[in-house]
Amino acid sequence: MSIVTIDCQYVLPQTAAAYLIEDHGELAFVENNTAHAVPILLKTLRDFAFSKEAVRYIIITHVHLDHAGGTSALLKHCPNATVIAHPKAARHVIDPSRLVQSAEAVYGKDRFAKMFGKIDPVPKEKVYSPADKEALDFGKSKLHFLYTRGHANHHFCIWYSKENVIFTGDTFGLAYPALQNGTKPFLYATTSPTDFDYHEAVKSVQKIVETKSQCAYLTHFGAWHNIPLGAEMMMVSLEKAKEIFDLLLQTQEFDGSEGSLAYTKLLHFYRREFAKRGLEHLMHTPWIRMDLELNAQGIAFAAQRIFSKGK
Repeated sequence: MSIVTIDCQYVLPQTAAAYLIEDHGELAFVENNTAHAVPILLKTLRDFAFSKEAVRYIIITHVHLDHAGGTSALLKHCPNATVIAHPKAARHVIDPSRLVQSAEAVYGKDRFAKMFGKIDPVPKEKVYSPADKEALDFGKSKLHFLYTRGHANHHFCIWYSKENVIFTGDTFGLAYPALQNGTKPFLYATTSPTDFDYHEAVKSVQKIVETKSQCAYLTHFGAWHNIPLGAEMMMVSLEKAKEIFDLLLQTQEFDGSEGSLAYTKLLHFYRREFAKRGLEHLMHTPWIRMDLELNAQGIAFAAQRIFSKGK
């Protein structure tokens, strides 16, 4: 094996993945989901007869808790590992207090604990932040880090040169396996709060295309082999987000109703795209509804931020 896709069982099966990479005896985890997923990650090491001491890197594409919530818990089991994070993400790994407080304010303490588990600080000396386009040695190959804003300002993707594949976090959208059971493949952008930026998202998709990778590994979820097709669908999705963003700015009614308007417009888009593929039945599933709500909120938040700056 070289790359293992690990189902983190986040809320439902096949909604969030972590990846284990092996190169000449060295190991790296890309993403770790939450503290509740760490036993699954450790079991994967055991299943392949790998030692925890062989883990060199614990990499997070960004600090959103469904990607990085298990970082401190996983590091405790991997004594030789270094956490690799974007510099704007690293400070929240080292001191997660603001991140935890914000999430607890949204979910409540009990639900937060149930969803994410305990998040502890990571020692500063155990964290490294690569520069944009920096390459780190890994086994007999290299891992190349590309800063990719648009979904989050602290996001990077990782191009693994040996296999010519790229780990895209949330930059290349969402492509749950259930979405691939229709008449044609389906992938759509994630525009969740609070950093959505259409122009940066477009640039980041282009960066992924320019690597000429043969496969993208999405955190949500799994391997995507047709990158040009995925990029095309990302653009359709991002253009719709931009259309809704522009509409909100034109109405200039930021009185709390902007989220509902964004939701209604995005719901119409989802229904149309799902129907094209015979996937209408998925519109009522909880994870699609959650994506729809978060993506609408992110578009509305971005528009409100621009409106407030112009006042």
